[in-house]
Amino acid sequence: MRIDTHQHFWRFDAVRDAWITPEMSLLRRNFLPDDIAPAMRSTGIDASIAVQADQSEAETDFLLDLAAHFPMVRGVVGWVDLCSPDLAARVARWRGREQLKGFRHHAQTEPDDFHTREDVIAGIRMLGEFGYTYDVLIYPRQLDAAARLIAQCPDVQFILDHCAKPPIATGTLDAWRAGFSALARRGNVACKLSGLVTEASWSTWTDTEITGVLNAALDVFGAERLMFGSDWPVCLLAASYERVVGLVNDWAARLPESERTLVFGGTAVRVYRL
Repeated sequence: MRIDTHQHFWRFDAVRDAWITPEMSLLRRNFLPDDIAPAMRSTGIDASIAVQADQSEAETDFLLDLAAHFPMVRGVVGWVDLCSPDLAARVARWRGREQLKGFRHHAQTEPDDFHTREDVIAGIRMLGEFGYTYDVLIYPRQLDAAARLIAQCPDVQFILDHCAKPPIATGTLDAWRAGFSALARRGNVACKLSGLVTEASWSTWTDTEITGVLNAALDVFGAERLMFGSDWPVCLLAASYERVVGLVNDWAARLPESERTLVFGGTAVRVYRL
């Protein structure tokens, strides 16, 4: 089974989705599983993980409802207030929803020390105790704080989204590479090969720029901790779904079949317990 581990779905709301700026106007419409299903079929992708875009419990409910109606959505990464005093009770109401695999917070919009806060660490530890994963959404400058978080949560499975958003457009990757490599030394972290075309120049990115990051990820994580993700529909700002899948397909063609299988599904099955 070939799995896309990073898709977003929404029914567009201009107030809630104010993060979609004018330059991103093509995203100002509904994006639902039926919209991506044909492209998944044509590229040989069998299933997906739906990842939260809005920071609300209603978002988690919405994605779980989609998963209940669309078998292609095999898992959900939702949102919950990590610092809520009744976090356990909030999470407990979803305990019967098998498609819920983990949670994510938009730490990229928080102060750089967000992941070192004691209340945040305690909340993430609790999620791990319940058997949930935590997706790490950060910029390169926040890699050190993420590494300190992960060191204090050895029993939590972490997933680094978008390779920590390397600044491909500027070409200044040295600082990212150092922090990225350091994070990879933590064995309880997997990494998504996702969201890279939108970290490059949307209109002029090249295959070489993206494959350079893919190679760096393979070097430090190994195929057993890498997984493909499209970041659809956000990827449409820079490339079609078919182009994103094709790029990673072409890059992975040089790998042994066993490693290609890990990148396109095997790692996701293990990490998200699909």
